[in-house]
Amino acid sequence: MDEEIRAYYESGLELDRLAQGYSRIEFARTKELLSRFLPAPPADILDVGGGPGAYASWLADAGYAVRLVDATPLHVEQAVELARGRFSAAAGDALALDEEDDSADVVLLLGPLYHLVARSDRLTALAEGHRVLRSGGLLVVAAISRFASLLDGLLRGLLDADGWALVERDLADGTHLPKDAALFTTAYFHRPEELAGEIEEAGFALDGLFGVEGPGWLRAESLDDEQARENVIRVARSVEQEPAIIGASAHFLALAHPRLTQPHPQSYDR
Repeated sequence: MDEEIRAYYESGLELDRLAQGYSRIEFARTKELLSRFLPAPPADILDVGGGPGAYASWLADAGYAVRLVDATPLHVEQAVELARGRFSAAAGDALALDEEDDSADVVLLLGPLYHLVARSDRLTALAEGHRVLRSGGLLVVAAISRFASLLDGLLRGLLDADGWALVERDLADGTHLPKDAALFTTAYFHRPEELAGEIEEAGFALDGLFGVEGPGWLRAESLDDEQARENVIRVARSVEQEPAIIGASAHFLALAHPRLTQPHPQSYDR
């Protein structure tokens, strides 16, 4: 992991992020989509880049056998403390998983693709997911929208001259290189069709691509109201696969299953 990215997460901000602000919509909608498409427990789930364990904890409580791996030492420590034996957590690299072939029913990549700026690295991470999935298994991949910084900058009043320069770079090629940790860290922002293409190139058949938050996450000022949050979620659900609107979500979620033949990871030049 890049040291800048590691330092960003070692600050501890991820521990409670999904319980705050518009990230509450991300958490609620991601759990909703997982509930809709995951196989029944006690399926084996490998949570790659699972952070402090918010999703792993929820899945373990639902009866799944969950193994979490993350590249940030603090996240692993926090996940172990949260798990209390309900799921396992260990250090791991999305580009070289310490997992046996055909060892998981589900692989979650709910974060690693955010920080793999090189396309070859993203394809390698996807190929690793392919390798460890059993026949008929499910891959779930999250990505940040190409338009996230534009919309977030508008929402938070960050579109001054420096903000516009950053957003224009993001829009041009998806590479997010902020100078200030308040504007996230080094990342890659996908277009919906680009994410779908990478997943398919890595040997998967795409089952669906979903906008997570929908356009309503921009109503951040009203999300402390329970009814307002429910309305935002209902709107997101209503347009979750509408091609003209998916990009308005801050995040996408893709679901796929392995095709019969697997591409060779060696073909992805690092």
